[in-house]
Amino acid sequence: METRTLTAHVPVPLADKIDGMAQRLERSKNWIVKQALQDWVLQEEERYRMTLEALDDVDNGRLIDHDAVTAWADSLSTDKPLPVPVYED
Repeated sequence: METRTLTAHVPVPLADKIDGMAQRLERSKNWIVKQALQDWVLQEEERYRMTLEALDDVDNGRLIDHDAVTAWADSLSTDKPLPVPVYED
Protein backbone atom coordinates (compact mmCIF):
# COMPACT_ATOMS: atom_id res chain seq x y z
CA MET A 1 0.00 0.00 0.00
CA GLU A 2 1.28 3.44 -0.86
CA THR A 3 1.84 5.63 2.19
CA ARG A 4 2.31 9.28 3.02
CA THR A 5 3.93 10.96 5.99
CA LEU A 6 1.82 13.21 8.20
CA THR A 7 3.29 15.42 10.88
CA ALA A 8 1.49 16.58 14.00
CA HIS A 9 2.49 18.44 17.11
CA VAL A 10 1.13 16.73 20.22
CA PRO A 11 1.31 17.70 23.87
CA VAL A 12 4.37 16.30 25.65
CA PRO A 13 2.31 14.19 28.12
CA LEU A 14 0.58 12.47 25.19
CA ALA A 15 3.89 11.88 23.42
CA ASP A 16 5.27 10.39 26.64
CA LYS A 17 2.30 8.02 26.87
CA ILE A 18 2.87 6.93 23.26
CA ASP A 19 6.55 6.33 24.03
CA GLY A 20 5.60 4.17 27.02
CA MET A 21 3.00 2.20 25.08
CA ALA A 22 5.40 1.57 22.24
CA GLN A 23 7.96 0.27 24.68
CA ARG A 24 5.49 -1.96 26.55
CA LEU A 25 3.98 -3.36 23.35
CA GLU A 26 7.35 -3.63 21.64
CA ARG A 27 5.97 -1.69 18.70
CA SER A 28 7.14 1.45 16.98
CA LYS A 29 5.60 4.82 17.83
CA ASN A 30 4.59 4.96 14.18
CA TRP A 31 2.59 1.74 14.59
CA ILE A 32 0.87 3.06 17.74
CA VAL A 33 -0.11 6.34 16.10
CA LYS A 34 -1.27 4.62 12.90
CA GLN A 35 -3.48 2.21 14.88
CA ALA A 36 -4.97 5.05 16.91
CA LEU A 37 -5.65 7.13 13.82
CA GLN A 38 -7.26 4.21 11.98
CA ASP A 39 -9.55 3.51 14.94
CA TRP A 40 -10.49 7.18 15.26
CA VAL A 41 -11.29 7.50 11.56
CA LEU A 42 -13.50 4.37 11.68
CA GLN A 43 -15.28 5.74 14.76
CA GLU A 44 -15.90 9.11 13.12
CA GLU A 45 -17.16 7.47 9.91
CA GLU A 46 -19.60 5.39 11.97
CA ARG A 47 -20.71 8.46 13.93
CA TYR A 48 -21.36 10.29 10.63
CA ARG A 49 -23.31 7.32 9.21
CA MET A 50 -25.43 7.14 12.35
CA THR A 51 -26.06 10.91 12.26
CA LEU A 52 -27.32 10.69 8.68
CA GLU A 53 -29.53 7.75 9.66
CA ALA A 54 -30.93 9.72 12.61
CA LEU A 55 -31.60 12.77 10.42
CA ASP A 56 -33.45 10.52 7.97
CA ASP A 57 -35.57 9.22 10.86
CA VAL A 58 -36.41 12.80 11.85
CA ASP A 59 -37.21 13.79 8.27
CA ASN A 60 -39.58 10.83 8.01
CA GLY A 61 -41.28 11.39 11.35
CA ARG A 62 -39.78 8.36 13.08
CA LEU A 63 -39.49 9.97 16.51
CA ILE A 64 -39.69 8.89 20.14
CA ASP A 65 -41.79 10.98 22.50
CA HIS A 66 -39.69 13.32 24.67
CA ASP A 67 -41.57 12.37 27.84
CA ALA A 68 -40.86 8.68 27.21
CA VAL A 69 -37.14 9.37 26.82
CA THR A 70 -37.09 11.56 29.95
CA ALA A 71 -38.91 8.89 31.98
CA TRP A 72 -36.45 6.25 30.76
CA ALA A 73 -33.43 8.44 31.57
CA ASP A 74 -34.80 9.23 35.03
CA SER A 75 -35.38 5.54 35.69
CA LEU A 76 -31.73 4.62 35.04
CA SER A 77 -30.75 5.62 38.57
CA THR A 78 -33.47 3.47 40.16
CA ASP A 79 -33.61 -0.19 41.12
CA LYS A 80 -36.03 -0.86 38.25
CA PRO A 81 -34.95 0.98 35.10
CA LEU A 82 -37.48 1.17 32.30
CA PRO A 83 -36.76 -0.50 28.96
CA VAL A 84 -35.20 1.70 26.28
CA PRO A 85 -38.01 3.51 24.45
CA VAL A 86 -38.40 2.62 20.79
CA TYR A 87 -40.21 4.17 17.86
CA GLU A 88 -43.61 2.61 17.29
CA ASP A 89 -45.37 2.97 13.99
